[in-house]
Amino acid sequence: MTTDDAVPTCLARPTLPAAGDSPAGCVAARGVDGRPAHAAALRFYWGPMDCGKSTMALQMNYNHARQGRRGLVTTRIDRSLGPQVTTRIGLAHEAIEVTDALDLRTLVRDAWADGVRVDYLICDEASFYGVEHVEQMADLVDSYDVDVYAFGLATDFRSSLFPAAQRLFELADSVARIQVEVLCWCGREGLLNARVADGRVAREGAQVVIGDTVDTADVRYQVLCRRHHRAGDLGPGSGGRVPA
Repeated sequence: MTTDDAVPTCLARPTLPAAGDSPAGCVAARGVDGRPAHAAALRFYWGPMDCGKSTMALQMNYNHARQGRRGLVTTRIDRSLGPQVTTRIGLAHEAIEVTDALDLRTLVRDAWADGVRVDYLICDEASFYGVEHVEQMADLVDSYDVDVYAFGLATDFRSSLFPAAQRLFELADSVARIQVEVLCWCGREGLLNARVADGRVAREGAQVVIGDTVDTADVRYQVLCRRHHRAGDLGPGSGGRVPA
């Protein structure tokens, strides 16, 4: 393959120029996975708890891998407390735990240096990532031609946006709410994630506290409609309205 001045300079699989040649360009108009170069995108899929975000993340990974693409799966604070993506319907997949110190760009560059192709990233629990990680996702798309698919909550237990989710809303090429409907106990659409501690809807506390949706958990989460989230009403099964 040859390069010429018409080929844009990029970091995604660059060609190395010979002495006197034009600057490094992309390997070809199409990447090694067959998709057009510079067609990568950052996509954010969001929804409340129990709507199937992690399930969709694993399905997305399966669909792309089945077509010969190669990707990395990352997560942060999965409900299993381990480096894996787990779902409430029993699916699981090993994953790379995202820490504050992890740079997603370095993760991809190191994989490439080891001869491992990376065409895309699946980023589960993305609302718990740092804002800097979202900036790195955008860099991977724009400068490395790597697709990034992020999945996560939009708001916390107080109905305030997670910082990373806010940045994803601002930067993502596309934002889509996952269409699996979650219902409040009253039958209305569930929109908000209530944190329940000692039988009450919590209004204060750390933004991220590990819990689940099972009733036996010390700290649990329950999806409510806006009306009942604001009222602190957990439904008849919890004794009716619970003062917050």
